[in-house]
Amino acid sequence: MDHMIFEVGTAMLLVAIASLLAGKLKFSIIPFLIILGMVVGPHAPKLGILDFTFIHSQEVISFLGRIGVLFLLFYIGLEFSVSKLVKSGRNIVFGGTVYVALNFVIGLAYGFLTDFPLYETLIIAGMLSVSSTAIVAKVLVDLRRTGNAETELILGMILFDDLFLAVFLSIMSGLLLGGATSVGGVLMSVGISIGYMLLFFIIARKGAPLLNKLLNISSNEIFIIVVFASLFFIAGFSEKLHVAEAIGALLFGLALSETEHSKRIEHLVVPFRDFFGAIFFFSFGLGIDPLTLGDAAWLAIGAVLLTIAANMVAGMIAGRKAGLSHKASTNIGLTVMARGEFTIIVANLGLSAGLMPLLKPFSALYVLILAIVGPLLAKESKPIYNGLNKLFRWRKPQEKVKNLG
Repeated sequence: MDHMIFEVGTAMLLVAIASLLAGKLKFSIIPFLIILGMVVGPHAPKLGILDFTFIHSQEVISFLGRIGVLFLLFYIGLEFSVSKLVKSGRNIVFGGTVYVALNFVIGLAYGFLTDFPLYETLIIAGMLSVSSTAIVAKVLVDLRRTGNAETELILGMILFDDLFLAVFLSIMSGLLLGGATSVGGVLMSVGISIGYMLLFFIIARKGAPLLNKLLNISSNEIFIIVVFASLFFIAGFSEKLHVAEAIGALLFGLALSETEHSKRIEHLVVPFRDFFGAIFFFSFGLGIDPLTLGDAAWLAIGAVLLTIAANMVAGMIAGRKAGLSHKASTNIGLTVMARGEFTIIVANLGLSAGLMPLLKPFSALYVLILAIVGPLLAKESKPIYNGLNKLFRWRKPQEKVKNLG
């Protein structure tokens, strides 16, 4: 036990050093932490008495990372305005449909063009269609864009994407693992997921007065215990219903977003969000074996280029349809570009069903590149927009006006 605690402490110290370095260079900490996890971990060499493989503590670090995802999604749910979401419902459904359909079709075409069998092609299409909710949430927080005009549409599209993931996993699990093979079984699984999400929207819209009374707790100590205990219970219960635990955390945040205690909860959850969120991205890197990446390098790079193009087109279509500016629409495409935990989940489904082993290095490299490139492109959205504006001439440069005062 003492050895494990020392390993976890060492991992946290490395995370702190990487975060300081990212801060000095004014970069998002996400790529730093992912690369750090790859450099150390089970595949790292031992240097004398220094052992950075984290063999004994990897499960603990992974669990702490899962907690980070819960806090990250819970915070984003708190920032989400359900009333505004309802008003923007049509735009979200349209934008989400365009986003998922474009990425899925491109994934299908890419799988067939690279001679993958049918099931592998379907898995690749699913991998290319799902953004990383955790990374997108982190990018919005890091870049302080939670209040931007396009953020509600981004979050709505991500929620729509998560709903697609639930449907996709339900259908593919039935096809590959022999579970719900009947149409009725698949429809029941999908119906449970949709109904569960709708329940939280109803609670957010109608249950605010009751939640206000339940959370009217003067002691911060007791208040935070009640909120966090509820968060973990709901996340775990969601998983029992085959709804991702991260989505459960997001939905719980949504339910509390309309209460008079939302700002108080935000203030208390921020330190936990930042600390455990950093551990998540480090633990994600720990699961990637850099020695296996070369086998799928060109295949992954091709998928990355297609994803960048598809996301930019989908973001522009969704944003403009919603009446947003070209600049805000560009931000949409750049922000939802990152791939991460859900892509790995889709790939693991295929691997557990005995599909081609190449899916593992392909998914790892594809996710790694976009987990690094996505946040960097989102950070540089202004010069990217300026470059595209010169090319497509969306907006004429403003003429300089002399100051006559």
